[in-house]
Formats: sequence, C-alpha cells, structure tokens
Amino acid sequence: MRAPRILVTGGAGFIGSHTCVALIAAGYLPVVLDTLVNSDARSLQRVACITGVEPVLVCGDVRDAVALDRVFAAYNVAAVVHLAGLKAVGESVADPVSYYDVNLAGTLALVQAMDRAGVRRLVFSSSATVYGDSQPSPIAESAPYAAVNPYGRTKAMVESVLADLARADARWGIACLRYFNPIGAHESGLLGERPHGPPNNLMPYIAQVAAGQRECLVVHGADYDTVDGTGVRDYVHVMDVAEGHVSALRHAARRPGILMANLGTGRGASVLEVVSAFERASGRRIALRIGPRRPGDAPAYWADARGAWQAFGWRARRDLDQMCADSWRWQAANPHGFDDPAPAHASGLPRFQDNTSTSINSKPGHSHA
Repeated sequence: MRAPRILVTGGAGFIGSHTCVALIAAGYLPVVLDTLVNSDARSLQRVACITGVEPVLVCGDVRDAVALDRVFAAYNVAAVVHLAGLKAVGESVADPVSYYDVNLAGTLALVQAMDRAGVRRLVFSSSATVYGDSQPSPIAESAPYAAVNPYGRTKAMVESVLADLARADARWGIACLRYFNPIGAHESGLLGERPHGPPNNLMPYIAQVAAGQRECLVVHGADYDTVDGTGVRDYVHVMDVAEGHVSALRHAARRPGILMANLGTGRGASVLEVVSAFERASGRRIALRIGPRRPGDAPAYWADARGAWQAFGWRARRDLDQMCADSWRWQAANPHGFDDPAPAHASGLPRFQDNTSTSINSKPGHSHA
C-alpha cells in the first residue's frame, strides 16, 4: 500500500525532524517544506538513519502561494502538520512585523492553498505562550488568551483564525497543540537540537556547558516562591511531542471541527532540578551562577495535560531523567551538531520508494520551527 503523505512545514527543524520520525513509525510519509534558514537538511538524513526512510524535502516558504500550489499538485498530500514559523520571544518584541508576516500571514497562505487543493486536515503547532504569564497552574485549555509578547499573540491569532475557519466550513478537521517546553532528543543519539548561535532555551545551554563549550549557566532568578527559588516549567520530551502530532492527526482525520490541546507532562520542574537531573545523566558538574530575574518571567507554570488524553489518547511517557539522558547522548555524540558524521544504518522499518528532493522558489530570510 502507498503510505499517506503528510506535508510537514518546518519539518527540518528540531520538533519537525522528530515529528517526521514519529510519522514514519506510524506508517506515513512526510513531505517537508522548509526554507532551511534556521534548520538543516541533514536532520532529514538523520531521520533516514533512524527509520530507513528519508523524507521528501521541498525548499520553499510557507507564505509563497505559488510554491504551495506546486507542492499540493506534485504530491498527493492527505493532511498537513504546520510547524513553520519564527519562534524567539525576544526577537518578536524587537521585530514584531516579521512575526506577524511569517506566523500569521504564512498560516493564512497555507490554509488557502490547502482549501484550493481540497486538503482540510491540519495539525497546528501552537504554544503555551498563548496563556501569558499570570495564569494559575495547572493551566487548562479553557484558560483565556493572555499572551504578553508578539510571538504569543501570533499563535493566539492563528488559533482564532482556525477556529473561525472550522466554524464556517464543517469539512475542516483541525487540532491546535499548545506545547509547553519541549526538550530532549531521539534516544538513538542521532537527532537532537542544534541551535544556530547561543541557545535561547535551558536544555541545549546546559548540554553545551556540560560539554565544555560554554563556561557556565546563568540562572535568571533564585528568589521566586518555588521549591528552590528558581523558575518552574513543564518540560516535555520532544518525542512525546512528536507522537502527540500523530495522535492529533488521527483525531483530526476522524473528527471535523477544531480542538485545542496542551502537550505537557502536567508536572513542573525547577531550573535547579533540571540541572541536577542533567548532572546525573552526564556524570558532569554543571557550573552555574545566579543572575537577576528577567522581566516578564513567570515564577512557575505547568500544564493541565488531561485534555489530550481525553480527546485523542495522548499522554507524555518519558520523564525528566530520560529527557536529560537523551539530550546528553545527542550532545556527546554530536558536539558539532550535524557537522559530525552519522553512522550509515537504518532501523529496518519499511522503506518507501519516492524519496525525492526538489526545490521550489521561495522567499529567503525566514526561519522555521
């Protein structure tokens, strides 16, 4: 049987490449659309090492209507997982117009192209930033929108657009997944997070300190009303998130309408608890110093994760120790990221024959998730 093709926008990025692994394991064939500005095509080669299947790669921009029409015409796409977008909170404050252009206008261009192609099953990569920084935890999907930065507001706006679309046209099935803090790496050590430049997130920074690539970790505030004074977040394994996309995709295929679902563990971990777990995983001490609080940082937040289980049978299965162990395995085996050679082996999963790559004209200069 021919594997159903799933268009994965931003599929060469951190979450996207892991989602490709999960899709292939579930019997789908990913077709990746990515500008490769903030990602790396070699991540898809690592996907092939893990699964035996290299996803189709199309170099293109999600805002380019002509490119999108060509993709839908060239491949018999059954559904879309939409991950492409700009994603740095600080950058969104400094350059909000680019965020509204890529994240909001890009999604509008995508759903219009989907409608022209008759493809109306969509999983959207949203974010817990739609809740803002003052909601009491655990945060349920019923909490009001209260985003405090342009990045979060673009996610909330896209969700509103998609909700209006689903209400207007009953043929659409849409799932909006609100991630909390995805970390970790594939358990093989072949695939993980490799930021371009200094990491903006905690886990890759800790990993680089453990590897001796950075001097120390700066902890932003140790006087919060938390278990040890440091900020508490809901960290969730990237492969749990990836598998959440598969479950949500199946739900959207069965159930028209729109669903909002948190992807988190339902538990919080402090910065110092993450550091301790990473020290156990790596056997190395993580040098750190305490710095001042950052404006706008919430003391603590974590998900009410029951909704995803009730809606489509998903829950996070991997704990913090596994998140840290998998992150360290990736970092230790690939100190230079995808510049390090990957072993040429595959897992023995079924191979599909249409592993082609093509390039479609795109607008340069924008990153994908």
